[in-house]
Amino acid sequence: MKKSSLVLLSIVVIFVAFSLFPQAGSAEVNVNVGINVPLPAFVFHAPPPVVVIPGTYAYVVPDVDIDIVFFQGYWYRPYRDHWYRSASYNGPWRVHDRVPGELHSLPPDYRHVPPGHQRIPYGQLKKNWRGWEKEKHWDKHEYKHEEKHENKQGHKEEKREHKKGGKGGHGRN
Repeated sequence: MKKSSLVLLSIVVIFVAFSLFPQAGSAEVNVNVGINVPLPAFVFHAPPPVVVIPGTYAYVVPDVDIDIVFFQGYWYRPYRDHWYRSASYNGPWRVHDRVPGELHSLPPDYRHVPPGHQRIPYGQLKKNWRGWEKEKHWDKHEYKHEEKHENKQGHKEEKREHKKGGKGGHGRN
């Protein structure tokens, strides 16, 4: 009986040892090949103008072949499933894991600049972005722009209708 108890106890000890220390009982090889492709360099030779992305307080640099966005005092560049951030439009760029949600929800065509959108010189952006955001400048500006556009169209249409009625002799018998 002592012999069978000793064998049973030995088996339990071996089982527990392998359960607690699985690497001692098996050979495993992990090979992880990660190729970090660096962010392609891009140098602005002069401070770039920006355009506000409609419905946001993010600004895109137009007419360049890279995605570069200014938001809340930092420059961001999305590249290969990562976002890079810098305090300057020319870098240095670092991978940034905590990208603001507003940048993740930019419209898909945010790089497309509609005709007539105001290009903002870098100096004005640097000086005013905080105030514009705090005072909701672009909300007011976009609203007024649309309102003026509608009023001008309505006003022109009224003039055309008035001229047709006055010069065409309509209504005279």
